[in-house]
Amino acid sequence: MKYVYAAHLAPEADGGFLVTFPDVPEAITQGDDRADALASAAEALGLALRGVLVDGESLPAPVASGGDLVPVAVDPETAMKLAVVEAFRAAGISKTELARRLGKAENEARRILDPDHGTRPALLAAALAALGKQVVVDVRDAA
Repeated sequence: MKYVYAAHLAPEADGGFLVTFPDVPEAITQGDDRADALASAAEALGLALRGVLVDGESLPAPVASGGDLVPVAVDPETAMKLAVVEAFRAAGISKTELARRLGKAENEARRILDPDHGTRPALLAAALAALGKQVVVDVRDAA
């Protein structure tokens, strides 16, 4: 599960850039320069994707590519949270079962699955392992 989406950076008449995502229309932001726009884009993308999950919907597939599009990744903690929620939904198990697999109370499992609740990366990794997934770190050149 990679959470990298193509972004379009459009220069604005008064300076700066407007950033939009063809695959995630809810994610719109701007920045004073390219670096600022890309930093804001990663944050806006993460917020929009978490919002999709809060609404009970599936995440859109990152399919847009080419042209003047730039890849933007969500931050690692958000990527792990998105992966946990997606893996949990795909597993078709209850929150009680996830809690049992983790050796935690059910209210802890609910917090882990809440896209807006901050969860320690180690606990997210444990939840992914309990769901048969493994965290792999991928480092790439910046856009």
